[in-house]
Amino acid sequence: MGASKTTLFQPEQNNLATMAKALSHPARIAILEYLAKSKTCICGDIVDELPLSQATVSQHLKELKNACLITGEIEGPKVCYCINVKAWKQGKEMISQFMQSITDTCC
Repeated sequence: MGASKTTLFQPEQNNLATMAKALSHPARIAILEYLAKSKTCICGDIVDELPLSQATVSQHLKELKNACLITGEIEGPKVCYCINVKAWKQGKEMISQFMQSITDTCC
């Protein structure tokens, strides 16, 4: 969806779509699982955990950071990433509300 079209939708719809897009790739899910399992900020180990190049991992990290699902802090020449707990709580609530709004009544 083009950036200009997002203004036609509610902020909640845009937020949920941004989160869903960030979660829509298996590499991003693997990154999130690794960060959640580590329970600490990770600097360089993510590339070692995935069968992807540094550049590809960086692109996935950028997407997750843009969706606010992770945070990244610069420590010297490295960026350390960890789960954004506040955003996860908000995301769980958004997904829960969205799922509950869908009823089983259909055609």
